[in-house]
Amino acid sequence: MKIGLIDVDGHNFPNVPLMKISAHHKSLGDTVDWCNPLSHYDTVYISKVFTDTPDFETCLWADTVIRGGTGYDLKNTLSPEIENQCPDYSLYPQYSESYGFLTRGCPRGCQFCIVSQKEGCKSVQTADLDQFWRGQKTIKLLDPNLLACRWREKLLQQLINSRAWVDFTQGLDIRFVSDVTPLINRIKTKMLHFAWDNADEDLTVHFAKFKSATKLDYRKLGVYVLTNFDSTHEQDLYRVYKLRELGFDPYIMIFDKEAGPKQTRHLQRWVNNKIIFRSCERFEDYNPALG
Repeated sequence: MKIGLIDVDGHNFPNVPLMKISAHHKSLGDTVDWCNPLSHYDTVYISKVFTDTPDFETCLWADTVIRGGTGYDLKNTLSPEIENQCPDYSLYPQYSESYGFLTRGCPRGCQFCIVSQKEGCKSVQTADLDQFWRGQKTIKLLDPNLLACRWREKLLQQLINSRAWVDFTQGLDIRFVSDVTPLINRIKTKMLHFAWDNADEDLTVHFAKFKSATKLDYRKLGVYVLTNFDSTHEQDLYRVYKLRELGFDPYIMIFDKEAGPKQTRHLQRWVNNKIIFRSCERFEDYNPALG
C-alpha cells in the first residue's frame, strides 16, 4: 500500500501519532511519505493537534482519508497496535530528540485543560522508556502529569538510567514532588517546569519544601502562572511575588490573550522579560511606556 501523511499543524514540532502510524505501516511493508496532493495514495492520514489551526482542505487523490487528533475531536485514538509502536523518527530528521509518553491522564480536571476529558482523570502508565527512546541524547516527555502515576518512582528511575537530558515539556506537579525529590535530583535536566494555575490554591508550602530539598537555583526552576482565568490582578501578583521570594522563576501565561486586560499584558511583559524582571523589583514601579 501507498500511505500519505499530512501534519496540519506544520513541522514546528514532531507529530507523534503520525510517527507511530508511519512505523506501523512500514513494518507491514507499505510505502510511507508526506502526502503530495498530485499523487495517488491508498490511504492518507491527516493529523491536527490544535483546534485553532486551519484545516487542510486541498483535494486529495486517495481511496481512504482518515482524520485524527485533538484538533478534530477528543474521542479518536490510535489502535493499541499502532499506539505501542516506536515512533518513526526519520519523518522529522531536523529533530534529534526522543519524543513520547510514559503516562496518560491527569487527576486535576482543570477547566482550561482537555487532558482529563481526553485521557481520563487518573494518571496511568502507558509505556516504558525503551518503547520510544532509541539512545537519543535528549528525551522530550509529553506526559500531562507523570508524578500523579503510582509507578512514578519506577519511571523516574528509567529516566535516570538513560543518562539522557530530560525535558518534562508539560511540567511537573509540585503537589506530588516531595516524595520523589531525590530521584528528580538525579535526572539530567536543564530546567524543571512547574505550574501554579489555580489562584485559589496556595501552593507555597509545596514550593518551599521542594526548594529546601534541592540545590537548583531560580534559573533552573520555572513556574507557569496562568492569568486571565478566574483570578484577580492581586492574585496574579501574589503568585509572582511569592515564587520569586521562594527562589523560583515565574512565567506568565495569559488565557485568551486577545481578550486579556491591558494590565495583564503589561504584567506578562514585566515578568517574562527577565532583564526587566530582575532590574525592576516591583510591578507597581514598572512603566510599560519606557519598557
